[in-house]
Amino acid sequence: MRLWLLLCCFVVGLLGDLQAHEMRPAYLELKETGTGEFNVLWKVPSRGANQRLDLHLRFSDDVKTLGEPVSGFLNGAHVQRLRVQRKGGLAGTELHIDGLDKTMTDVLCRVEYANGNQLTTRISPESASYVFATEPSQWEVLWTYLVLGVEHILLGIDHLLFVLALLLVVRSWKLLFGTITAFTIAHSITLGLASLGFVSVPGAPVEAIIALSIVFVAAEIVRSYRGNPGITQRAPWLVACSFGLLHGFGFAGALSEIGLPESAIPMALLSFNVGVELGQLAFVLTMVLVYQSVKRVPLKLPQWSQLVAPYAIGSVAAFWVAERVLAFWQ
Repeated sequence: MRLWLLLCCFVVGLLGDLQAHEMRPAYLELKETGTGEFNVLWKVPSRGANQRLDLHLRFSDDVKTLGEPVSGFLNGAHVQRLRVQRKGGLAGTELHIDGLDKTMTDVLCRVEYANGNQLTTRISPESASYVFATEPSQWEVLWTYLVLGVEHILLGIDHLLFVLALLLVVRSWKLLFGTITAFTIAHSITLGLASLGFVSVPGAPVEAIIALSIVFVAAEIVRSYRGNPGITQRAPWLVACSFGLLHGFGFAGALSEIGLPESAIPMALLSFNVGVELGQLAFVLTMVLVYQSVKRVPLKLPQWSQLVAPYAIGSVAAFWVAERVLAFWQ
């Protein structure tokens, strides 16, 4: 019972931390339209209708801005569009993100060249500038997508809540291994199929069903505590596999926004998936260590306290379901 209360505090604390600090990445896209000319899309996370992170692009002095930038707030972000030009292209020029070093936010930068080549990289607060290369190295591709995968799962609280709910169901190490393995295999399959274009599923319904999957598992936990175990209690690996397929489509949706470099699609996809698994493994191990630590604490709680965590998880997920379904008509 001690574990339930602590895990509930973890969930509430994590939600509070995500509210207190903007963790969504900014997004920068540059598309070459002619020799040395690029259309620029600059999306910065915002809160409300007129508040945005104080992040600003600063190109090298030899990069010219053509015309006036167009900007406005759209779907939780401040979006700015502009055109820039540099003779000979962007290779070798430096980009600065002013204000990034004062945030916890990364910038995902994607460049599409006229010859079809693509470059995707990550600009972090620790190094708020980037020198454009003609072609990304294999190591750069591997490391960039590995980090993006880790960040996506650790910042994707809906995916983490689903894993957490599964952990509350599992009663043995053997079953835990089987459940996590089933979830991993399932979402790896759909992530690969969707990212490579073999399967296409609308993103909005997938996100709503992902939230619904959390509500389902939370309800199953409550049922099992009341002496009426359902399929999640009897075969958690089956539930993990079934809903894992949907979560894989969610991962693919995030990856589609980043894009895959044409010259290294297999490596980028594999690196992103490995990053997701590493982040998930880190979360599971953290929860297991918490469980082992709490077992040693002499704390007595009332019987009803074991329902706090599943009700908290289910309530948050139910809110997401309503929010995402209502978004269909907006």
